[in-house]
Amino acid sequence: MLKAYKYRLYPTKEQEILLNKHIGCSRFIYNLALETKQTAYAGNKVSLSRYDLVNMLPELKKEFKWLNEVGAQSLQRVILNLDMAFTSFFKGTSEFPKFKSKSNRGSFHVPQHMKIDQTGNELSIPKFREGIKCKVHRKFEGLIRQVTVSRTPTGKYFVSALFEDAKSCKPKKPVTEKNTVGIDLGLKTFIVTSDKEQFANPRFLKKSLNKLKYTQRKYSLYKGEKTKQRLALIHEKVANQRKDFLHKVSAKLIRENQSIAVENLNVKGMLKNHRLAQSIQDVSWGMFSSMLEYKAEWYGTNILKIGRFDPSSKTCNSCGYIKKDMTLADRVWTCPICLVQHDRDINAAINVKNFALRNYMCEGLTLKNHKELPTLVGASTYEDTTL
Repeated sequence: MLKAYKYRLYPTKEQEILLNKHIGCSRFIYNLALETKQTAYAGNKVSLSRYDLVNMLPELKKEFKWLNEVGAQSLQRVILNLDMAFTSFFKGTSEFPKFKSKSNRGSFHVPQHMKIDQTGNELSIPKFREGIKCKVHRKFEGLIRQVTVSRTPTGKYFVSALFEDAKSCKPKKPVTEKNTVGIDLGLKTFIVTSDKEQFANPRFLKKSLNKLKYTQRKYSLYKGEKTKQRLALIHEKVANQRKDFLHKVSAKLIRENQSIAVENLNVKGMLKNHRLAQSIQDVSWGMFSSMLEYKAEWYGTNILKIGRFDPSSKTCNSCGYIKKDMTLADRVWTCPICLVQHDRDINAAINVKNFALRNYMCEGLTLKNHKELPTLVGASTYEDTTL
């Protein structure tokens, strides 16, 4: 099983300069490789592979001597990242690769020859003769596959280490109605479950918005480095508060339930609504969904999803009546058929659970065994097989 832990780095002044050189050289190679691929295809209709670009690195180092100060494998990994970006673009899962701008943030990868000393709290990577001081606050077991060193806009350095241990993910338990909970994601209340448990929306960005606006106006007038640093610290605090809250809520739901039913929300499309865009970004539904998925793999929890067009809020969970004229202002409504009064969020959570279980049962009836692949032999159901 693969797991990634993130640790804080405390480099010296010399190490900090070398780390910045690694980040700058990685950005330079990425932009140059992207420009080379575009020029080769536009001029000669030739698509350069990552192997072609990697073979150009030795000659490039002769032209730019300062590239020799950076680990060779880190530069090669930049080419691999660009190739993966193009692969994702052609699969339709991401946008066309863009040039990286020079900013206060950045990162570089170290695929080999790295070591984290848990007792001495040091990170050892190529080109650094002395180990970088590292705060190993969480112990790990297994082999290190790769590390990623990153720099935040506030000038802090972190290392994200990917480990592979001998442990395997827990087997998933069968899905039943009793061990399944449906959750409805919202803005007024962050989560409402089908068991009527609620998690309030903390609204971290909204609470810090006045301070953020004041600091932003001050930076726009004077362009001072201290004001810029203060602005970055406010953004970092809001992001850390949000991540901490999402980690706690997702871990609680995963550990207490064997199956979780969620909606497949179109967050990107919702952000086009300018009245709700800031609130949707503040609540961060996409990050929460990602946390649920990878934590579910660790603990053997089932994640059941329903379609984004299923009317979970408009459907009466008692009789199935659909209230087509419902608006966002309708928080409580009464079904005209069965006369049951519904809370909008609780009713939606119950419907999410019911829709997910229905879809799961239909898939189970259609596919007898998920592990067996279909073959031509024995697949025909036509009675007359003679020509």
